[in-house]
Amino acid sequence: EAILSCKHKFSKGMSLRIEWKKIQSQGVSFVYYNGEFTGDLRGRAEMLNTGIRIRNVTRRDSGTYRCEISAKSEEGQRLGEATITLTVLVAPTTPVCEVPSSAMTGTVVQLSCKETEGSPPSEYQWYKNGVALLEKTGTGSARAANITYTMNKKSGTLLFNTVTKNDTGEYFCEASNGIGLSQKCSVKRMQVDDLNVSGIIAAVVFVALVIALCGLGVFYAQKKGYFAKESSSQKKTNYQSTSEK
Repeated sequence: EAILSCKHKFSKGMSLRIEWKKIQSQGVSFVYYNGEFTGDLRGRAEMLNTGIRIRNVTRRDSGTYRCEISAKSEEGQRLGEATITLTVLVAPTTPVCEVPSSAMTGTVVQLSCKETEGSPPSEYQWYKNGVALLEKTGTGSARAANITYTMNKKSGTLLFNTVTKNDTGEYFCEASNGIGLSQKCSVKRMQVDDLNVSGIIAAVVFVALVIALCGLGVFYAQKKGYFAKESSSQKKTNYQSTSEK
């Protein structure tokens, strides 16, 4: 539960009017108005004098609340207000990890890790073969390890500008925000192989042979006069047709 306290110094004999509002980016909405709770708080909130007790808080309850009190006295109407920010802490959920199953050496490869339920937002740590990867800071052990990747703990990305066969392995990511237990995604293997140059050469040679054979076939047909015979036959047909006319 969460208690939003709103104290005042008006005398007990004054007639008080109490309102609670939630300030959001899309505008201001009533939380407690005309003696009743509204919206999401209906049925799970109660008044504590002029404050509010919220039971079973959720992430949606996070935000800025404003307590407004007006009091009538012989001197006239008096107003007072207080603003309270409520932050609901939520442990991270299991992150979603995207790891390519295969990649070619020398290409750019990016691994991603994300979860959206944690509050405050989670930070991410990547592991390879069960060992935590170092951040590329340019100093100390990270510099000595000659790291070829960039790990962003805020966004959860692991970027290889030029992936190598040494980067082959089993990867997983861990999300944590200091609330509850950290969460891990399932292990996924990435296999990095050299470009199959011999296969590409063989394919190019095969295509070249096919084109050459087609060219030889056309040349042979022309040499035997197949195309010429067809042309003569066509002319003869046209001549007969003209004679008939």
